[in-house]
Amino acid sequence: QLQASGGGLVQAGGSLKLSCAPSGRTIANYAMGWYRQAPGKQRGLVASITKGGSTNYADSVKGRFTITRDNAKNTMYLQMNSLKPEDTAVYYCNVWGWVSSNYESYWGQGTQVTVSS
Repeated sequence: QLQASGGGLVQAGGSLKLSCAPSGRTIANYAMGWYRQAPGKQRGLVASITKGGSTNYADSVKGRFTITRDNAKNTMYLQMNSLKPEDTAVYYCNVWGWVSSNYESYWGQGTQVTVSS
């Protein structure tokens, strides 16, 4: 199970910080990422981070969002600054990787982010 939290309602230009913590699993074993899905649109990658800490961002969020991981706290974060109404979506966290020769992938339940203009 992945617990995503930190969503909410914010005005344009504001900030939010999302958190994702898996229960019963160690994030150090996985690459991790945030996806989002707006009404009527497909789910798409927002940002990802490898086990080694390398990051990748969607062009639409570069320079505004920052993905980090704290293996000691077993938690991944997404710091979202300069939010825009088009960032409104349900945000999902995902972890994936090979563990003991088995490929694993888990999704969180999603957290709503709403940005008002």
